[in-house]
Amino acid sequence: MPLWGGRFRGETDRLVKEFTSSIKVDRRLYRFDIMGSIAHVKMLSKCGIIEEEESQRIIGALEDIKEDIEKGKLDLEGKEDIHLAIEEELIKRTGEVGKKIHTGRSRNDQIALDERLYLREEIDRVTTLIKDLQGVLLELAERNLEVILPGYTHLQYAQPILLSQFFLAYFWMLERDRQRLRDCYKRVNVMPLGTGALAGTSLPIDRDYVANLLNFPQVTENSLDTVSDRDYVIECLSCLSILMMHLSRLSEDLILWTCPSFSFVEIPDAFCTGSSIMPQKKNPDVAELIRGKAGGVYGSLISVLTTMKALPLSYNRDMQEDKLPLFQALDTTKESLSIYARMLANIRINAKRMREEAGKGFFAATDLTDYLVEKGAAFREAHKIVGEMVKYCEQKNKSFQSLTLKEYKSFSPLFTEDVLERVSLQRCVMSKNSAGGTGKKSVLRQIKMAKERLNGDL
Repeated sequence: MPLWGGRFRGETDRLVKEFTSSIKVDRRLYRFDIMGSIAHVKMLSKCGIIEEEESQRIIGALEDIKEDIEKGKLDLEGKEDIHLAIEEELIKRTGEVGKKIHTGRSRNDQIALDERLYLREEIDRVTTLIKDLQGVLLELAERNLEVILPGYTHLQYAQPILLSQFFLAYFWMLERDRQRLRDCYKRVNVMPLGTGALAGTSLPIDRDYVANLLNFPQVTENSLDTVSDRDYVIECLSCLSILMMHLSRLSEDLILWTCPSFSFVEIPDAFCTGSSIMPQKKNPDVAELIRGKAGGVYGSLISVLTTMKALPLSYNRDMQEDKLPLFQALDTTKESLSIYARMLANIRINAKRMREEAGKGFFAATDLTDYLVEKGAAFREAHKIVGEMVKYCEQKNKSFQSLTLKEYKSFSPLFTEDVLERVSLQRCVMSKNSAGGTGKKSVLRQIKMAKERLNGDL
C-alpha cells in the first residue's frame, strides 16, 4: 500500500502505477530531496515538533540512503517517485520514527524545493560553461586583430569588418545569456518548503530557519502560489532557448564558412564526420546537430508553457510533466556549450581567403557616401551619387579602386584626390572607431570591456 493509500480500498491498477510513476525521470533529484529533508527535520526538532534524538536518527538514515543510491546499492525501480521512494526506504530503516519526516510538509512544496535546489546548481554550471566559451571567443578576437573579412546583410556583401568583431558579436550575445540566467537565479533562489499542499500548516514550523540552512535569502510569500508555480522553470527554459538560438546562429555561420564556396575556416577532423557513400566528404555535423538541437530546447519551453497554460489553482498532477523537458533542455545546453568551446578553440582560419572576399562587392560604397557628407553633401544626395557610381562601375566592369579622379569628379565636384585613399580596404575597416564599431581601436576597447566582464564577473 502506498504512503498515501489510507483511504483507498483496493490496489492501484498496474497500468496506472506505471503511467503515474516518474522515478525514471526525477531520480536525479535524490541528492536535493535528501538535502531538503535533512533541513526540514532539523527545523522540526528546533521547533519541538519531534525529539532531537528522533531527528538525529532520521538524518543518519537519510545520509546512509544517499550513500547507497550513489553506490547503486538501492533499487529504485518501480517506485512512484524519488520523494516517496526515499521516504519509504527511511521508514523501512527507522520504523515509526521515519513516519514523522513528512510532518508539516506536502509533496507539493517538497517537489518545488527539490527543483529549486537542483536549478540553482544547474544555472551555476551553465553560466560557468558560458564563461568558458566566452573565453575562447575572446582569445580568438585577440588573435585575429588584423584579419579582415566581408560583413553581410541578407547574405549579400555589405561592409568589411575585422574577424575580431565577428567573434566579439557572439561574446556579447553570450554575455546577455549569462546575465539573463543570473537574473533568473534570483527568482529560483526562493524557499518554498513549509507551504504544505496549498494552505500552509497550523504546526509551529520555522520556514526562515529552513531557508537559512539551505542558503535561500527569502521564503515564498503565498502558499497557494508556491505549490502551483513553475515560472522559475519556464523562465530558465526561456533563457536556455535564447542561448541555444545564439549557438544555432553561430553554427550556421560556421557551416557556411566551411563550405567550398566560402572556405573561410576549417573545422578539425575531430569535430567532423564523413559520408557512408562519398569518401571525400568532411561534414560539419557537430555544428549541424547543435543547430538542430536548438529546436528540442524550444520544444521543452513550449511543452511546459502548454502544460501550465490552463491549470486552475493550485497544484495539479500535470505539473509532474515539467521535469523531463527541463532536464533534457539543461543536458542539451550543457553538452552544446562544452563541445562548442573545444571545437571553436581549434578551428583553422583562412585569413587570405577572407581578405579576398572582403575586397569584393563595392565594399567602400558607404565610406564614399560618408566622404561626400563630410564634404558638405546631404546624406540622401550622397547616397544617390554613390548608387549611380555603382551602376556605372557595373556597366564598365570597374571597381571604385580602379576609377580615375576624373571619373570621380564626373559624378560630383566634391571628390578630390584624397578619395583614392578612402576606398582602400584597410581604411574602410580601420576607420570605424565609433563606440562598438569594427575599427581596431574600437575592437580593442571591446576586448578590454569583455575581459573586465569575465574577470570581474560583473
